[in-house]
Amino acid sequence: MNQPESTPMRRQPKQKRSQQRVEKILQAAAEVFVEVGYEAATTHMIAAKAQTAIGSLYQFFPDKLAIFHALEARHMERVTAIHAQLMQSADQEKPLSEFIERVVSTYAEYFTDPIPRIVYIQYFVAPELFKLFNESFNQWLIKEFASSFRAWNPDLTLEKSELLAETVHLSYNALLLNALRQDKHQRQARYAEIKALLLAYLTPYAQQESQEVMKVMICPHCHSSRLSKNGHRHGKQRYLCKDCGKQFLQR
Repeated sequence: MNQPESTPMRRQPKQKRSQQRVEKILQAAAEVFVEVGYEAATTHMIAAKAQTAIGSLYQFFPDKLAIFHALEARHMERVTAIHAQLMQSADQEKPLSEFIERVVSTYAEYFTDPIPRIVYIQYFVAPELFKLFNESFNQWLIKEFASSFRAWNPDLTLEKSELLAETVHLSYNALLLNALRQDKHQRQARYAEIKALLLAYLTPYAQQESQEVMKVMICPHCHSSRLSKNGHRHGKQRYLCKDCGKQFLQR
């Protein structure tokens, strides 16, 4: 199937009332897409769900595809922000289990909103509809997670970390898609299984950090061996001395 032509919004809402109307249309569209599917949905169904006149809908959106692209853009913006927060807040000194718990739980909460849920599901049904989410975005996510894995274990090669990240990415997406198609109770059970699976798969690699290096490393300031890893700088591991509080780079 050919890539659909771009159908942007006819105009951007500037007044608060118009912004609220567009928001109602987007929420209604997501609900209609969930109920009957994108193909069966019509702009008249969406307008009725939003309790607005069809003419009001057409003031902003020329057709159903334009509404979907607005939903996609909303989802892309939110996913990018969530991912940035997760990566920024990742504390490599915390157990891997806490990081996995935070990632899975954050997205579980996010996907309670029908807008990201229907956009996510639709990507696996009809990817040709999308303008923003594509293989380039997937590769970017994989490289981001690969970088995070190397922070957990600097001994990982670039190739191995990207293989791990790709495996996690593909597995997580398949399981998340299945979870989002279940009822609330079954969805929570599947989230628990996703956490357990990711933890079991990644733990051996996260624990391959060179413990021998940690044992022989000593603080150059006070000669203490009570150290903790504290990120990287200039491609080298940085340590924090728990006794004197000073930082230094691995030599």
